[in-house]
Amino acid sequence: MSEATWLPLESNPDVLNKFMAQMGVSPLWNIVDIYGMDDELLGMVPAPLKSLIFLFPVSNAYEEFRAKEDEELKAKNLQHPKDLFYMRQYIHNACGTIALLHAILNNPDIEIEKGSTIYNFRESAKDATPEERGKLLLNDAGISGAHETIATEGQTAAPDINEKVYHHFIAFVHFGGKLYELDGRKNFPIEHGNTTPETLLKDAVAVCKQYIARDPNEVRFTLMGLAPAQ
Repeated sequence: MSEATWLPLESNPDVLNKFMAQMGVSPLWNIVDIYGMDDELLGMVPAPLKSLIFLFPVSNAYEEFRAKEDEELKAKNLQHPKDLFYMRQYIHNACGTIALLHAILNNPDIEIEKGSTIYNFRESAKDATPEERGKLLLNDAGISGAHETIATEGQTAAPDINEKVYHHFIAFVHFGGKLYELDGRKNFPIEHGNTTPETLLKDAVAVCKQYIARDPNEVRFTLMGLAPAQ
């Protein structure tokens, strides 16, 4: 399958919140910046956090780790909950949209408007495999149209559509007592042990610190949270 290309989304809560509203997500929830990883700054994040969204550079160190992790997990033949909403990424630069879909659709108490873009996508994708969901997104005119509109509205100029983007969005969610890393570029969800709604933020940040430790000379990391609107 040849890979489609979208304009990349900016890691800007205002832009992402506009996108969520366009897709039909309740205004009671929004994306917020997380300014650091120490306890004081994490304590400022509105609770209950529903998802941590992490933006990081796709470096050689990351790609080497991803390949090794994939081989190790394939050998274990792990099973994941069938009702965990996970999808593969087949569209270049769609990682921001996919991270939002992972964050929202694994939290059923986040209300979405019936008949909206995200509602219709969820209904068409809920019984599909992760691969089928990724292909459904390829043909979803509602989400791709909203993504394109929002991608041109950020504070920085949108890059050329064919320009290689070196940053990648992923989401962390609590599901069934476990912490899951959801990254559409990986072959399956990554389980990172036990968590609770109350400890999700701290537990997910601990995994993000591992990413940062693998790239000690890199500083371009961004944390955001899906949290109650204030």
